[in-house]
Amino acid sequence: MTENPRSEGLDSVIVKSDFKILIVDDVVSNVLLLKILLTNEKYQVCTANGGNMCIEMAKSEKPDLILLDVMMPDINGFDTATILKKDPATAEIPIIFLTALNNPSDLVHGFQVGASDFLTKPFNKEELVVRVFHQIKLVAATRIIEKQNADLRATINNRDKMYSVIAHDLRSPMASIRMVLNLVVNAVPKDIIGPELFELLDKANKESEECHDLLDNLLKWTKSQTGRLNVVLQDLDLNDIVPGVVEIFEMIALTKKIKLEYKGTGSPVVVRADNDMLKTVVRNFLSNAIKFSPEESTIEILMSQQDDDFAKISVRDHGVGIAPERLDSIFHKGETTYGTDGEEGSGLGLQLCADFSRKQGGDVMVESVLGEGSTFSVLVPLKK
Repeated sequence: MTENPRSEGLDSVIVKSDFKILIVDDVVSNVLLLKILLTNEKYQVCTANGGNMCIEMAKSEKPDLILLDVMMPDINGFDTATILKKDPATAEIPIIFLTALNNPSDLVHGFQVGASDFLTKPFNKEELVVRVFHQIKLVAATRIIEKQNADLRATINNRDKMYSVIAHDLRSPMASIRMVLNLVVNAVPKDIIGPELFELLDKANKESEECHDLLDNLLKWTKSQTGRLNVVLQDLDLNDIVPGVVEIFEMIALTKKIKLEYKGTGSPVVVRADNDMLKTVVRNFLSNAIKFSPEESTIEILMSQQDDDFAKISVRDHGVGIAPERLDSIFHKGETTYGTDGEEGSGLGLQLCADFSRKQGGDVMVESVLGEGSTFSVLVPLKK
């Protein structure tokens, strides 16, 4: 039978002298025989003559494997194993029981108290060597996995820290640049500075918007993924929240000659939500709607009470729409998309919207017809 290629690969990297085996038996001749066999295999070996000594040496020597006799005068092997498995310092050390017992109930009991394997006395030398090496391979594989997990955790922590530093340190100056460019583009007539310079300013303005939005989303997404973003639920009237977000985007929409049309309820709609998270969701919906709408079009912001449990905020555009095959994955597949003026989107914003909505006990949804437009909605729990 062909060996498993992964097993062969592990065999080749195991250095037996890196592993320590504790031999426990009250019969001196058994201890000497096992010590000679395992020393010849290049393992480190330490010995104990009873259960109490085994427990002490397991803590001090930290062996990688214990060969434990069952029948001993002070504490039998089964009771010794029970004590070892209850102590966090020794619980993970594999145990091979050495026993003359062959009763099935003894074998079952041995596995119940933590045996990894059994060797029946008198044992075959080749079998012992193979069984010992099998357990050592499992120990080595576990170490490799633990190291890889530790390396992966460190890589993820460093990545998240990098994202956070980049987004946090760049967001403030980017916000200032965005504000200045917004003011210049909307205040300076095209005929005064000429069409070419105005086009450059307009392009810089749009790219600053995209960069700021990306940095803002990146910072919040990183905090959310690393558990550093607290959800602070409070009673909020949507009439106090949504109009303010719409007002912020009116100047941005003007650069594409897009009209924002807010349709409120005329009466209070009090929800239980996180103020900043809710604003982030609506901002991303509006930003995307502007990005994917043609000039001279209208974007409607609608607010309604869905049922007794949720309020609904919808942003409806009349832009390029979304292909049917993309609708099911649009909130969790961060793919690059391009707006009507070539604006680039990372898809991170919609993932963030879904994450934030669900953290507040709500959800997101989308309806779209390719070539006719899209409606993105967020459901927000009503105050009970």
